[in-house]
Amino acid sequence: MINLISRTPSDEFEGEVLFNATSKKGQDITTYLSSPINESTSASVTAGIHNQAQQDLDNDGWLDMAEYQRATVRPRIYWEGESGANLYLTFGVMEEERQGGTADGATVPDGNPFEQNQDSLRLDSGFIFDQPLGETLNLNVRGSAMQQEHEHVYGLIEDNDTHESSLLETSLSGYNEDIAWLVGVAYQTDSFDSEEFSEFNYSYKVPGLFSQVDYEASDDVSLSVSARTDWHNEYGTQFSPRISMLYNPDSWVIRGSYGQGFYAPTPFIEDIEDAGLSRLAAFDNIEEEQATTASLDISYIFDSVETSVTLFASNVKNVTELEVINPVDIQSNKQVRIVNAMGESEIRGAELLLRYRWRDIKLTGSYLYTDASKLNETGTGRTPLTLTPKHSAGAVIMWEEHGSHLVGFEAYYTGTQHLEGNPNRVKSEAYWHLGLLGQITIGKISYFLNAENLLDVRQTDNESLLLPEQDPSGRWTTNIWSRNDGFTVNAGIRFQFGH
Repeated sequence: MINLISRTPSDEFEGEVLFNATSKKGQDITTYLSSPINESTSASVTAGIHNQAQQDLDNDGWLDMAEYQRATVRPRIYWEGESGANLYLTFGVMEEERQGGTADGATVPDGNPFEQNQDSLRLDSGFIFDQPLGETLNLNVRGSAMQQEHEHVYGLIEDNDTHESSLLETSLSGYNEDIAWLVGVAYQTDSFDSEEFSEFNYSYKVPGLFSQVDYEASDDVSLSVSARTDWHNEYGTQFSPRISMLYNPDSWVIRGSYGQGFYAPTPFIEDIEDAGLSRLAAFDNIEEEQATTASLDISYIFDSVETSVTLFASNVKNVTELEVINPVDIQSNKQVRIVNAMGESEIRGAELLLRYRWRDIKLTGSYLYTDASKLNETGTGRTPLTLTPKHSAGAVIMWEEHGSHLVGFEAYYTGTQHLEGNPNRVKSEAYWHLGLLGQITIGKISYFLNAENLLDVRQTDNESLLLPEQDPSGRWTTNIWSRNDGFTVNAGIRFQFGH
């Protein structure tokens, strides 16, 4: 792979080109180029072209893998001044055409074809500017903007829309021997505009103030307190505090945290993303989601072994969920609505992590326990959250010598999951995902081969994704709770040049 996130240009011209192909008729070409412009400025650009052919792996007429063609380009500029000021600036363009739903000539159970297509154009930009102010003060200004246009087709229904968001934030930070502090202001916007279903259009404008204080009580103990107040134009004043404490004696790291936050609701929950807005009733007195979270993390390092245990909990009230309208409004054909769920969703869990390194071999093992539930329909008990396995685990062993070779094996376990709206079952099957990966580097050329899903796990091995009749939301398929691509091999070559 090419590191597109954190990689910064070197002092000399360099680049990479990667070619990749899969056994499921997918192809990728990605490239990265970077170069200094002058002593204080450098630039880079990443670009990619991606293609995937449609795949109906179980021959039921419904595409298990949608066809798409995607092109991306992202230039970046880095500048650093003599006074210590620095600027990061980026732009991005992504265009994609995606065709899913029924295969050519196939139909859903009502006897008609059902296309599930989406054409997307995304434009985004962002910047981060840092300016030291004396020896102990620093000014930070950051901003971003995004516009994404969609042209959806769901069967015979067209659903075209535009999403836009922006953020402008500035902060002043400082420190002394024991205390570091930060204060800032922010202005955030989020809007949606639908051509066909304007009742769902919204324009959120959210100015805010935030602050943070970090205090080192001793060499082993530190405390962090932060708070943010947002003035949401639709959901009023929101206060989000957070406190954390760190205890770090010798090889131990113990960290505890507690926080609160909110989320302004939108129509885009999973069922609506799959089927569009045509059957959804307009919002009516929907409240914002509010979450309270807490966690405790304990880590211990000795020799080449790193261990950690994380305990976490969260309560979320006013969770938005889909509800069937009964009786259906025949004139408008609105069959579902979004409501705030009764009570709170509760998530409790623990994660265990183990890392071991011996020479060039690294072993990572993890286990995650999650108890996630919500109030049942009668309000007298609790029911598990859908698509949330109680047990999951993973193990990865990697043998790597930088600049020479890499060989790895990975194994991931996903336990059973509670299902809703599935006529075939109320609980999923547990499954394993196994994979092998290898890479050899000779000079500036690397050859790689990956084998994914060695057990050829597919949800459609035993049952079709297609529902016997269309769901009230408009979707024609059950939820995906397992792998849906089967055994896949991908291979490619990477060329490096320049520095």
